[in-house]
Amino acid sequence: MFKFLFNNKQEENVMAKAKTSKTTKVRNLFSTGNSVTWKTLRSKFDLRSPASMVGKLRNEGMMIYENRTSAGVSYRVGSPSKAVIAAGQAALFGAQGYSA
Repeated sequence: MFKFLFNNKQEENVMAKAKTSKTTKVRNLFSTGNSVTWKTLRSKFDLRSPASMVGKLRNEGMMIYENRTSAGVSYRVGSPSKAVIAAGQAALFGAQGYSA
């Protein structure tokens, strides 16, 4: 019952923070809502191909849009348009019409 009073051993509890993957870091950066440039992804996260990381996140379900300007390429997260949702439903369920 009072074992903790008479226990002279000093036990150290070493707790380490789990390492965050690059994918999670990039996903967190996109979740802020700001545009992210290709150069930022390349230099800050040491990605060989930022486009492949963006493709991977798109395959996971994130709606990432690409903006090409004379200054370079930037990416942003947005919500899908009605046309994109309709195309996805047509691909999954086929051309089904409403019938009463």
